Amino acid sequence: MAQKPSIPKGTRDFSPQELAKRNYIFDIIKNQFQLFGFQPIETPSFENSNTLLGKYGDEGDRLIFKILNSGDFISKVDDFTYSSKNSSSIAPKITEKALRYDLTVPFARYVVMHQNEIDFPFKRYQIQPVWRADRPQKGRFREFYQCDADVVGANSLLQEVELVQLYDGVFTELGLKGTTIKINNRKVLSGIAEVIGAQHLLIDFTVALDKLDKIGEEKVKEEMLVKGISESAIAKASPLFSMSGTASEQLSQLESLLSDSEIGLAGVSELREILETVNDLGLKSANLALDVTLARGLNYYTGAIFEVAVSEGVQMGSIGGGGRYDDLTGIFGLKDVSGVGISFGLDRIYLVLEELELFPKAINQSLQVLCLNFGAKEGLAALKLISRLREQGIKADLYPSAVKVQKQFKYADKRNVPYVILLGEKELSENQFIVKNMKTGEQKTYSLNTPESFLSSL
Repeated sequence: MAQKPSIPKGTRDFSPQELAKRNYIFDIIKNQFQLFGFQPIETPSFENSNTLLGKYGDEGDRLIFKILNSGDFISKVDDFTYSSKNSSSIAPKITEKALRYDLTVPFARYVVMHQNEIDFPFKRYQIQPVWRADRPQKGRFREFYQCDADVVGANSLLQEVELVQLYDGVFTELGLKGTTIKINNRKVLSGIAEVIGAQHLLIDFTVALDKLDKIGEEKVKEEMLVKGISESAIAKASPLFSMSGTASEQLSQLESLLSDSEIGLAGVSELREILETVNDLGLKSANLALDVTLARGLNYYTGAIFEVAVSEGVQMGSIGGGGRYDDLTGIFGLKDVSGVGISFGLDRIYLVLEELELFPKAINQSLQVLCLNFGAKEGLAALKLISRLREQGIKADLYPSAVKVQKQFKYADKRNVPYVILLGEKELSENQFIVKNMKTGEQKTYSLNTPESFLSSL
């Protein structure tokens, strides 16, 4: 007996109905990207390992899917290394490529390789799958799509403002009201690490802080202690955990906390400018909120950072995020090229729209008209009719075989087809066809010579 097939954990098959909903989201995001002047690019699904490793921090590196070298790769490992059973020592000898973890680092690599072909500032969007060896759970998969928009070659904070507007535009068109765009600045976090005496442990500090909404204050403090951050340093940072008030009031508190940190005060100044500009311009449906504990664990962020949360009572992690990464291209040899970008979490957005029933009712309507099949002669006439309807942009099809009419109607019902055409021997002899409205049961007769008259009922 053949073994029942399966797919790897954290991956999914998608039905036609599911793809229709995903494409609905894709189309809205792509349309907004283009409205804001972003251009599309694509990069390979896998990169050289040295392109990816070391760009996401230790936790990120552990989630990168590595690709084994082709051929007898194990023969290239010497006996000493092999017997050590140390994966970090063996890996470089048996794998040189890896599936991309995100779209930002490959984009930085793209900019460096194509810098002489690019007109700066370069606004690009990219919609492609990425892979992470994460533990699968609701809203978290090992293979998923990212929808990124980035600007490189412009250090103006107006870029951050535009990206907030872009988020707002997408979520407004999707019907997601009350979405919260949280903002912070890595310079603020660097300043805090500086004033508490933990500047050398900045990465450990931000990685732990980034888990606040997941594991709570006490667990975050425990993790900081484990990472070597002293109790006195954590105590100095404690105002972060209880900061409240308006954005302006919190910024004032940060200024007081960071009075001895030049970089920290620079971050506060940038936050104030972005928040005030967005407030002046206004947003349609989203809210921009300061979150002084937002850290985002990726190492390459250097300025403003964003994370998007749904506010409509849906239990879901972030559905978007991003930030400024002024030095990312520098790791590939191209210095002084500023960058800032955001990403949309397609799969989580899908789950939110599904739970809130925000998908259009007719989204599963992949076929507008089905012509029943009454035999070879009638089928040929039906194909001619269908061709004329398709020329008018109507999604039409002919049932492939002349089976029982009841079975064909059942098929139309399952496909959610609103109109069924009956073109039998009698209708053909009278040069007519009948259209049945599947919802109301009403039937109307039209001339084969002028099938376009039927279009007004669609």
